[in-house]
Amino acid sequence: MHPLIVKAFAKINLGLLITGKRSDGYHTLETIFAPINWYDTIEFTDFDLISMSCSNIDLPVDDNNLCIKAARLLQQFVGTRKGVSMKLHKQVPFGAGLGGGSSDAATVLRVLNALWQVNVSQAELHALAVKLGADVPYFLAIKGLAYARGIGDELNDLGLTLPYFIVTVFPEEHIATVWAYKNFYPRFDRELPDLKKLTSELCLYEKKEGISAFENDFESAVFDHFPAVRQVKYTLLEAGSIFASLSGSGSAVFGLFEHESDALAAMKLLPEAYRTSLTPPGFSMAQ
Repeated sequence: MHPLIVKAFAKINLGLLITGKRSDGYHTLETIFAPINWYDTIEFTDFDLISMSCSNIDLPVDDNNLCIKAARLLQQFVGTRKGVSMKLHKQVPFGAGLGGGSSDAATVLRVLNALWQVNVSQAELHALAVKLGADVPYFLAIKGLAYARGIGDELNDLGLTLPYFIVTVFPEEHIATVWAYKNFYPRFDRELPDLKKLTSELCLYEKKEGISAFENDFESAVFDHFPAVRQVKYTLLEAGSIFASLSGSGSAVFGLFEHESDALAAMKLLPEAYRTSLTPPGFSMAQ
């Protein structure tokens, strides 16, 4: 077959509330996932084994890689001996809170299900995705905004897109999710905002009154330890962003802008070394 080249889009978290800790050590959360126009590409070619290469030499391409894990998991689940050669062109920064690795893994599951013609159901793919990571199920089937709870695996497709330009910035700091969960400042006893309702009002009616409720519980600790990340948020706000926040456990920061001119101007104010992405209003992963 000719190589099949597929985009694996990243995400931001519009609000991330850590709501408790389970007996197994995992934390429960509530968040809104939103897709952004920043993506890796994966090239799939027929092969007798499962193998991969990556454009970024800092990423392992052994059994620790999420793409390899996803391919092996599906292979074992259906009992096939089919293989695949994957070339990952890595553009989404890792250690950024953008779900790049999770999106890659979900893309592998979805594409190989079709390429290998093994007809695994959506529910079974979801169960496999949960084994790979809490963010992976979001990228499997949802194209726009989703409300997530549990460990991020209980999803509700909101059928919405954001009506704003999104500037996403990677301030060249890699923050491990494990570090973030060890260092955040817990606030388990507060009253939680209704993220679904606020998102609906923001997307359908552009009501901005409740936007400050989209807090990220990792932000305070990350900003205390990584002042350069904090500075990105203030740069975006000073440039006219109506809302700016850390994404996931960081270090990426995003800002929402009503006007493209303000978004482009904001990007020019950032250090040249910082990688940035601009997502248009109404963006979805169906594009």
